[in-house]
Amino acid sequence: MYNVAVVGATGNVGRKFLEILEERNFPIKELILFASKKSQGKIMKFKGQDFIVEELCEENIKNKKIDFALFSAGGDTSLKFAPTFAKEGAIVIDNSSAWRMDPKVPLVVPEVNPEDIKWHNGIIANPNCSTIQAMVALKPLHDKYGIKRIVYSTYQAVSGAGIQGIKDLEEGLQGVAPKKFPYPIAGNILPHIDVFLDNGYTKEEIKMIEETKKILHDSTLKITATTARVPVLNAHSESINIELNTPFELQDIFSLFNSSKGLVVYDDTANLKYPTPLEFSGHDEVFVGRIRRDFSVDNGLNIWVVADNIRKGAALNAIQIAELMIK
Repeated sequence: MYNVAVVGATGNVGRKFLEILEERNFPIKELILFASKKSQGKIMKFKGQDFIVEELCEENIKNKKIDFALFSAGGDTSLKFAPTFAKEGAIVIDNSSAWRMDPKVPLVVPEVNPEDIKWHNGIIANPNCSTIQAMVALKPLHDKYGIKRIVYSTYQAVSGAGIQGIKDLEEGLQGVAPKKFPYPIAGNILPHIDVFLDNGYTKEEIKMIEETKKILHDSTLKITATTARVPVLNAHSESINIELNTPFELQDIFSLFNSSKGLVVYDDTANLKYPTPLEFSGHDEVFVGRIRRDFSVDNGLNIWVVADNIRKGAALNAIQIAELMIK
């Protein structure tokens, strides 16, 4: 049995951590909930019991003998407090972007690169939600055929922007002006996630590019990305265009995906079957459809990938990392 801390317990992902820990019956001896000072004293339920949220501060971390600390409290909080947990003997699994590109910190998707867990120094990073679902589909292709180039186009749900992102959509449908997004999201698409960088890309786009290279251990990959926010409550969709290094038969791609861990093929165009965010929100797996050749290049492939960004894209992936470690 393990002592587990949830850091950022009152947020979207923090609540999902608790839900999934309960669902999967994670072997918890003691559960400790942390959040900011304003959430201190809040009561949260877990397995029918009440738990009081504690303020995240050094004195509350020390002497707790925490085994796993599941973090979803933003990058600044993680940079400040993750080393304290690690120093006290906990393994931190962090959902922010703070540690992802640190060469000393593994960036892990359990179905893709579980072996990287072995070289952690107390902190393991959870990839970006949009990267996680892409990796589950791309890793088998990279292993079998080699990947030359990837073009990402994402259609990301408002839940990825937190509770205020959801409110902007719900209230926007009633004509209320947005508070989170720069423009109304209801009935709209914003080709802008995170801040713009000097090179014209957004931070989200660069995250996908760099995280893909790190997880697949291939710095030679040519990758470009456009990430967009769409008026969907939950679950991200991605159009991924891939140029493989070697020729393929389309039927072999279907067989490969069908035998890949964590991936579900949902592709029957004759019966209009393809993954949608509405249908597959709330599911653990990554769903792939619209599998077809790109005839414009040699060895080109198009796929459409959908997954729940709060479950697989955040909370579940972190808990799967902890489960791998206790095995």
